[in-house]
Amino acid sequence: MPSLRPGGLLARRYRLIDRIGAGGMSVIWRAHDEVLDRVVALKVLAASLAADARFRSLVRQEARAAGALVHPHVTAVHDYGEDVDPDGTVTAFVVMELLSGEVLESRLTQGPLRWDHAVRVCAEVSEALAAAHRLGIVHRDVTPANIMLTALGAKVLDFGIATHIGAPDEDEEGDTFGTPAYVAPERLDGTPAQPATDVYALGVLLYETVTGRVPYPADTWDDLAEALAVPEPPPTDGMPAEVAAICLRCLDRDPLRRPTAYQVADVLRGLSAEPAGPRRRGRVVVLTAGAVLLAAGALLAGTFLRPHTTPEATGPSTGAPATTPAPIHSPPPPPQVARTEVPATASVPTVREAMATLGHILDAGLASGDITADAGHDLRTLVSNLENNLATGGVSDLPAQVRSLHVKVGDRKREGSISAAYATELGAALDRLAIAT
Repeated sequence: MPSLRPGGLLARRYRLIDRIGAGGMSVIWRAHDEVLDRVVALKVLAASLAADARFRSLVRQEARAAGALVHPHVTAVHDYGEDVDPDGTVTAFVVMELLSGEVLESRLTQGPLRWDHAVRVCAEVSEALAAAHRLGIVHRDVTPANIMLTALGAKVLDFGIATHIGAPDEDEEGDTFGTPAYVAPERLDGTPAQPATDVYALGVLLYETVTGRVPYPADTWDDLAEALAVPEPPPTDGMPAEVAAICLRCLDRDPLRRPTAYQVADVLRGLSAEPAGPRRRGRVVVLTAGAVLLAAGALLAGTFLRPHTTPEATGPSTGAPATTPAPIHSPPPPPQVARTEVPATASVPTVREAMATLGHILDAGLASGDITADAGHDLRTLVSNLENNLATGGVSDLPAQVRSLHVKVGDRKREGSISAAYATELGAALDRLAIAT
C-alpha cells in the first residue's frame, strides 16, 4: 500500500521512518508522531488480516488492555488507529513506545541466563502481570517472544490476545489461544480466563530462562496434552533449591494451588537480592557488603511496605467463586512504615535500581490503600515518561525532573491522596534516583 513505505503518513499524523520488525500478524515500524514530535513504534496489522473485522478487534483489544496499564515493565501504548485508503483497504495499527533492547527469545538462543539474571527478569515480568491482574486483565501469551530486555529492565509486550478475568478462554471456533508449551492445563478444558493461567506461564518462563528448555515441550495442542499426561513434575537438576521451589509452585496442575503473580514477584525479588554465589549457611543468610547495600533499596517495599493482602484479592468481581492460593510465606508487617536511612558510605545506586525501588513503593502503597488509585496512576505516568526518556538518553537534567516529582508527591500528600509515611518513602526513593548513575 502507498501509505506503508518510508515517508508514508498514517492517520494524517504518523510519518513512517523504517521497518524494524515483522511477525506473522504484524509489521513494526519506527515512526514520527508529528503532533507530539516524538519517535514511536507502530504495530501495523498485516493487510490480509486487517480486512477481517475480527482481527481488527484483536488489535483494538490489545490497545485497550495495554493502554490501561501504566507500569515500568509494560510497554506503553499511546494510541490505536485505522486508516482507509481510497481503494477501501483498511490499515489498523497500535502506537507504542519505541523500545531499545533484545527480545528474550533471541537471547535464549545463546543458552540459558545465569540464574540470578533469570530470577530478576521473571520478577519484573511477575510485577507487570500483577499490575494487569489488578485491573482484571489476563495476558494469556507470556512467552520469551513477548518480553523485551532493555537497559531499564524487562518489558512485557503484546497484549493482542489478552482478555478480562472470567471471559471465555476460547475463540468463536472453540480453538485455544496462545503458545502450547506455555498454556496451563486447565485452558485445554476451556476454563474461563483467570490470573492463575498467567502464573503457570510464569513458571514455564522461569524454568526455561534458568535451564534453557521448557518443562513440557509441545508444538501442538496434542503434544501438550500428551506431555501433561505424565504426572511427575519436570526435573529441576541444576536449579537453586529456592528457585526450583517457586517454579514448581507456579507449574502446579491445580490453578488453586498456584501463588499469585504478586507473591511470585515478592519471592523472586527476595532471591534476586541475594549474592550469586553460595547463598545460605544453615538458617543464616550470608550477604556481601555490596549486596546489603543493594538490598536496602531493592527490598525496601517488599520488607517494610508488604501489604496484609495480595492485590488480586481486591480485583474486579467476575461472578466466579473467589479462590485463595496457598500462601508462600506471610511475615507480619510492622505497624508503622519507618523510613530507612541510607548510610553516607552507601554505594550510589544505578538508575535501574533506583527506578525499581520507586516502583516497589508505588505498588505497595496502592495495595495497602495509602496511595489512592488516581494518585498512583498520575505518579506512574510521570515515572514511566521519565523512564522512557532515560532509556533513550533524552533526560540530561535528571535532578530537575526528580524535583518536579517531589513537588507532585507533596501536592498529593497535602490533598490526602498519599499518606505521610508513603510520601516520606517516595521522597527518599526520589533522592536516591537524583544521584543515580
